[in-house]
Amino acid sequence: MVTMGSEVERGSDSIKSSKDDDLQILESEFRNLQEKTQELISERTHLESELRSVKKQASRLEEEVRHLRSPPLIIGSLQDVLDPERAIVRSSNGTVFQVALNQRIEPSLLKPGTRVALNQDTLSVIEVLNDAWDPIVSGSEMIEKPDTTYEMVAGLDEEILSVREAIELPLLKPHLFEKVGIKAPKGVLLVGPPGCGKTLLAKAVAHHTNATFIRMVGSELAQKYIGEGGRLVRELFSLAKEKSPSVIFLDEIDAIGAKRLDGSTSGDREVQRTLMQLLAELDGFDELENVKIIAATNRPDILDDALLRPGRFDRVIEIPIPNDVSRTEILQLHLDSMNTKGVRIKAISQSTEGFSGAELKAVCVESGMIAIRQERSVVKHSDVMEAIQRLQKKKSRGGMTSSPDGLYG
Repeated sequence: MVTMGSEVERGSDSIKSSKDDDLQILESEFRNLQEKTQELISERTHLESELRSVKKQASRLEEEVRHLRSPPLIIGSLQDVLDPERAIVRSSNGTVFQVALNQRIEPSLLKPGTRVALNQDTLSVIEVLNDAWDPIVSGSEMIEKPDTTYEMVAGLDEEILSVREAIELPLLKPHLFEKVGIKAPKGVLLVGPPGCGKTLLAKAVAHHTNATFIRMVGSELAQKYIGEGGRLVRELFSLAKEKSPSVIFLDEIDAIGAKRLDGSTSGDREVQRTLMQLLAELDGFDELENVKIIAATNRPDILDDALLRPGRFDRVIEIPIPNDVSRTEILQLHLDSMNTKGVRIKAISQSTEGFSGAELKAVCVESGMIAIRQERSVVKHSDVMEAIQRLQKKKSRGGMTSSPDGLYG
């Protein structure tokens, strides 16, 4: 009996030990499952966060696509506000419309002349645009401080003096004109063949006055649509006043300043409107105190008489083909910066009669190229004479710089 009782006790202990081991295993597995559950919950939270981020990005991209697919807006200008709901606008092609106003636009922003964006279909005013210069005007060659000096303009002593009196003196010493009791000249007109230093002279004036130099070509002001050329002229002078003291250099002014004729096309009439706007700016009620105009042309014979009268371009300065003395000064200026040997400037000057300043510079450059071709670092007199012969051949094939009747081409 004792033996059987002990065996029962051992069996009970064995079963109890086995249950404890199973319980420990189950507890371990339960802990592992809990850890995996936490990992899955953490991963789910991370994926949900990424999903929200992706949804936001998708929504933003959809908004961008919607904007890209939206119809373009027409740029126009506000003419007048009739009431809080209606206004008169002028579209980019010059047509005038009565349209509806966006009620969310601040009424204080709606002023005549303001640039606005118009709906393509209804032409209603969608938004007010910030005032900005036209790219043709703001992108023009605008040099704050030109590095060209009067020493770089050789052979034009009398012309330099005339330009300085009319442009530089009023900007630097306006009190002299007040003491005498006269108004300072508004501008000068430079006439002469191409390549004789008109642009160079204008840059030198801007350099010595520390003025903003704004250069525009006349053809850039000739636009297709009605009123566009006049608007560019207004913006040009407005920019010059903002950047004052400034010098406006209108190159090839004959592109918009030609004589007005009765039998003209619609394109000619638009050019004439641009000219009239230029005349209005020169005569305008707003004084051009710190703004001076230098215009240049090689066709003074076709300019309109209204442009040439006193009070607009007070001085007409001719920049002629260099004479013997001027050619010597120009050649001396260019050859001094070159490595030369035995070059006789007097003989070169006599051989280049009828050459413009640009052609004389081309002779010096060509002579340097001849020396480089022969692998020399020194320019000889023979190189310069050969360069002159090459330029004369080009001139004979391309025509004369000046014609006998005095016109330039």
